[in-house]
Amino acid sequence: MVRRACGHPDAAARNHNHCPMKPVSLTELQDLLGKLRISFNPGALAQAHAHVLHTAAEARPLYQLRKLLADAGLKDIQVTILPWRRLDPRRLPALIWEQEHWWLAERQANGQLLLSRAGTTARECPEDALHDAHVIWLRGQPQSQAGDTSQPQGNPALRLVLHELLRERGWIARVVVATLMVNLLSIPTSIFAMQVYDRVIPTMAYATLATLSVGMLLMIGLDWLLKTLRAHILDSVASGADQRLSQQVYEHLLRLQLDQQPRSLGSLAAQVGALDSVRQFFSSTIIFGLVDLPFALLFIALIGVIGGHIGWVYAALLPVAVLLGLYTRLRLRRLTHQQMLRSNERQGLLVDTIRGAETIRASNAGWRFAQDWQTLSQSIAGYSIQQKALAHFSGTTTGSLSTLAYVAAIVVGVWQVEAGNLTMGGMIACSILGGRVIAPIAQGVQYLVHWQQVSESLQMVNRLLTLTPERRVEQTLLMPDRLPDALAVEQLRFAFPGSPLQLLNIPKLHVRSGERVLLLGPVGGGKSTLLKVLAGLYRPSEGRVRLGDADLWEIDPQIVSAQVGYLPQNVQLFKGTLRSNLALSGAVSDSTMLETVSALGLDQIAAGSPQGMDMEISEGGEGLSGGQRQLVGMARVLMARPRVWLLDEPTASLDGDAEARVWQQLKAQLQPEDILIVSTHRPMTAIGLATRVIVLQQGEISRDGRPDQVIPGLMARAAGAAHAAPAPHATTVRLEQVQVTTARQALPAFPAQTPTIRPDTAKAQE
Repeated sequence: MVRRACGHPDAAARNHNHCPMKPVSLTELQDLLGKLRISFNPGALAQAHAHVLHTAAEARPLYQLRKLLADAGLKDIQVTILPWRRLDPRRLPALIWEQEHWWLAERQANGQLLLSRAGTTARECPEDALHDAHVIWLRGQPQSQAGDTSQPQGNPALRLVLHELLRERGWIARVVVATLMVNLLSIPTSIFAMQVYDRVIPTMAYATLATLSVGMLLMIGLDWLLKTLRAHILDSVASGADQRLSQQVYEHLLRLQLDQQPRSLGSLAAQVGALDSVRQFFSSTIIFGLVDLPFALLFIALIGVIGGHIGWVYAALLPVAVLLGLYTRLRLRRLTHQQMLRSNERQGLLVDTIRGAETIRASNAGWRFAQDWQTLSQSIAGYSIQQKALAHFSGTTTGSLSTLAYVAAIVVGVWQVEAGNLTMGGMIACSILGGRVIAPIAQGVQYLVHWQQVSESLQMVNRLLTLTPERRVEQTLLMPDRLPDALAVEQLRFAFPGSPLQLLNIPKLHVRSGERVLLLGPVGGGKSTLLKVLAGLYRPSEGRVRLGDADLWEIDPQIVSAQVGYLPQNVQLFKGTLRSNLALSGAVSDSTMLETVSALGLDQIAAGSPQGMDMEISEGGEGLSGGQRQLVGMARVLMARPRVWLLDEPTASLDGDAEARVWQQLKAQLQPEDILIVSTHRPMTAIGLATRVIVLQQGEISRDGRPDQVIPGLMARAAGAAHAAPAPHATTVRLEQVQVTTARQALPAFPAQTPTIRPDTAKAQE
């Protein structure tokens, strides 16, 4: 397989001077700065461009561009070069080297990639055609935390919702005005009734009735139009806010440290989805409530003006309704919290059941899961019944208050009519206005009930938003253009949050460029955890991980992903096709994909399906065996062509032929300066590739040296431990392990408790 020719991005990154890349033209640079909304002085930029071309014409483009920007006064702009296949498409626009020219690459509204440069017609370009291209990417300094809302303080979820709803505040004025008009238009209805009873009926003035009826028709039409426009505005605002909120929460989830994520998938999924109810509450219901409640006071005042003492009847309902709402909210607080907890547990149980259906069926454990489901469902149903009882109590009591207010108003009205202070029409008008008082009060009680549910949802989202992201928002990240020549750890300790168990304790480890390291050790020794820490998936509890000259966690994740390739022990596939799962990280040229697929034997999978490379893959990779999934994961790493290779049991699920193909391709792909660290329980198949062996025992390095120094001693000690075991059953197991690994031409499996691995343990047992 041809690797890293002169035009290849990695070759460019390793030695720009040997690649005939032209300097970046002034026009493309100005266009890029304009697209990125970076302010610059055109005259100073043009002068700096001419000066750099004159004084540093032979320098690499990355150096030229950095010097150019510095001379033009743009010292806060960071520049780096990346392979196109490792670029996050959301980071566009950028400059791309294609067909011996620099092009401005940007994403169009239809999702297509557009390449443009001065003097030529812009053209659309498929992403897979740019697999072997490289990109110059510019980034400004991060803004101050003060203006950022992705990590708000106090109540993050509430502030995030309010920020999105108030992004464009013009809609608030329109909705408030429409609601004011709707409430004001309800007043003519009561006046209409009063005029009909007091003036039309006594005199049978049909002309007056006709005039009043026409006016009411106009009022009804205007009321309908205002309510329709108000609903349309709120729906549009809510839809836009919902899209932005869900996107921000989802991207926050993607940026979380993996060791910080909740262990319950059900709880995690519920936290992501809980923001919807919060958005609905603030985008529609509360707006009407805030505007309608002041009008309740206005209507009480109007009732007082028209009906005198009748106004006191409705005024007396306000404190009663408030007390009712507070009582209901206090009762609902515990019930809502407990119900959400049980709902999250049941959702997690459902996820586990779906993912482990085969194991449950094979183990005849369905009865236990069904029993757990029944227990959770009964608990949820119990809390739901209590919630509904409280809601029913609240609604029934509010309705009774409304009826009581109407009856009391009629009774008081009769006295006012008898005293000559109120007419019949006035009493009817008061009863109509009274309905406008009762409705906001009843809604206010429901708002308090609904707010308790929203409050619990906010707490769920807050627990997600307050989790630590992989990089701080205000952090100034490094973007080194020199590829790393070493991978090292210093005083490394790691434990999961809230766990007292320390999984790693490595004072010092240094892997230099060109080294091929076999990582050995017993099950649970910390090999997979160490690889995840080195890959930047887990953050050390203490100590540092250095990639080249910089701390791994101070480098932009875009740079880390371009330089570090990681193969997990359990490869995850996603719903889609075989092609989409192979090209998971970005665009991959068809030639590179077909070459890799053929070399690993994956073409046989495609050949066995009528759809070929478009064969469907369901969630979790169902339909492919464990070995096939592992080959897909290996293909991803091979096509990424990283500088640092971190492989966790790359051949654990493969047969002999497939294993041989994997090691053969790995040898062909590895460059002399690349770093390889591979964890395996079958080291003899990779011993010819290794230059160094590290043995990890209980999270600590117990042996580190050349293969000829470490391997013989491990074989002798493992064999001695197998033959010297006192328990017959233990001897049988270890002899079987020796026989199996001998048949595979591999090392004996590491005993779970090998007394001779650590010197201090050996002395204690002696």
